[in-house]
Amino acid sequence: MPEKIGPKPDITNHKLDRRFSVAPMMDWTTSDFRVFARCITKNTLLYSEMVTTGALLQGDNPERFLKYDGCEHPIALQLGGSDAKELAKCAKLAEQFGYDEVNLNAGCPSDRVQNSLIGAILMAHPEKIIDAMKAMQDATSLPVTLKHRIGLDDQQEYSIVRDFVGNVANEGVETFIVHARNAILQGLSPKENREIPPLKYDYVYQLKKDFPHLEIIINGGIKTIEETQNHLCHIDGVMMGREAYHNPWVMSSVDQIVFGQPSTATDRFDALDRYLPYVEQQLKQGARLMHMTRHILGIFQGLPGGKQFRRYLSENGHRTDATIQVLIDAIELVKQQLDKTKDRSNEQ
Repeated sequence: MPEKIGPKPDITNHKLDRRFSVAPMMDWTTSDFRVFARCITKNTLLYSEMVTTGALLQGDNPERFLKYDGCEHPIALQLGGSDAKELAKCAKLAEQFGYDEVNLNAGCPSDRVQNSLIGAILMAHPEKIIDAMKAMQDATSLPVTLKHRIGLDDQQEYSIVRDFVGNVANEGVETFIVHARNAILQGLSPKENREIPPLKYDYVYQLKKDFPHLEIIINGGIKTIEETQNHLCHIDGVMMGREAYHNPWVMSSVDQIVFGQPSTATDRFDALDRYLPYVEQQLKQGARLMHMTRHILGIFQGLPGGKQFRRYLSENGHRTDATIQVLIDAIELVKQQLDKTKDRSNEQ
């Protein structure tokens, strides 16, 4: 029987190995997705969606934003904000809820958050980042890390990001997650900001050369484990974003190839078998099936039956009365399609 995924009481600090991680992505790296990721890889460091300080401190129920399943360790909480005192309070909450790391977002280019001095615009106010990182480190024993871009708008010189990292590191910050693109604050959408500004991996490599004592993680445009291995020849870790979400099976070889551990799942069906008990548990607690299945639509990407799987879940999973049988039937459609493909191949 595959190992069941469910609540586990152990929220002790876990040793962090940042050689491979999945990026924080709004509306995507929810607890449901992270549990599914754990059915594929046990060693990958997983990041929460960005949670703003206002969401945590202005309401009366921070648990709504901070709760997670015990199987998700190692897990990092990403915060959005610019007020040092508020970020310190939130870092303390992260420790109380058992997270393994707390990360400050200085890379999101969305104009929705710029007005609140959240995300990439913070790079224009390095003094605020320095104050915030210092306050967060004073408030928690967790590792406090920073995710940022290589520059803003038309800043092209490597010295921009070099001096930025150097100044923040002077306050004791040791881990920098560097999205190897500029953030264009005016004129480009967040999606365009992930595609149009050119990737400059060499800038991130140079950071590691200039600051060998720092942990430098590279992010941006990475889609394969082969690319991951190439990057790891130059820096300390790789953070993969949208590819890990849209094509989650790409993570299946991470435990073995990157971490030197046995693979977690033998195949895609094994990964889904591991996820089913969690889905069943969530349904019993009142969750709707689509909340879980929307995160797994890409598991059969590139395989016969993958389109049928996505279509069946999209057409049936949204119903208020949808049960786990919908997911089981969708999986069965793929098995039937694979059997047909195999039979046709044997006939040739």
